[in-house]
Amino acid sequence: MENRIVENTALLVIDVQEAFNERVALGHGRNNPDAEANIARILQAFRQAGLPIIHIHHASTDPSSLFAPEDSGFGVQAFARPLEGERAIVKQVNNSFIGTPLEAELRQAGISRLVITGATSNHCVETTTRMAGNLGFDAHLVRDAIWAFDQTGVDGEHHLAADIHLMTLANLNGEFAAITDTKTVIAQVK
Repeated sequence: MENRIVENTALLVIDVQEAFNERVALGHGRNNPDAEANIARILQAFRQAGLPIIHIHHASTDPSSLFAPEDSGFGVQAFARPLEGERAIVKQVNNSFIGTPLEAELRQAGISRLVITGATSNHCVETTTRMAGNLGFDAHLVRDAIWAFDQTGVDGEHHLAADIHLMTLANLNGEFAAITDTKTVIAQVK
């Protein structure tokens, strides 16, 4: 990314919804406890600079999901609610580009660079970041403004969120996205 973020850049805020707070309340371990505060700082910087912000919200088609549209988990966390003039797109799968107008709207607006934040590192964030890179967007994943949860592996082994997060960054680095951090992004916006 250049030293300064320019007009062809948009911020993606992926799935910052109450379902993730509900997972924590259920005892699921996660990493990056400052991710939400970092997303809030990046949102403020983009808003002050008048740069485009696109909010992605997940609406599961599984009625038992925490992300079911009729349940509390579908709600957007208060700090990340879209303001007037900010685009909100609802998706039904992990990839923000599948079944949504995201790509067409980005191209129509002349957006070629994406700063990506949200949840979770190894699910919707990773899937969207991979697709962004595959579609030719200059993707910049903000490592301290995303997070993962602990997971059970295929053989019952326990994987820590921090390890999953770092592996996701390693998988995406270079081929699909540039890995950055909140401090760098804010400095580039100012």
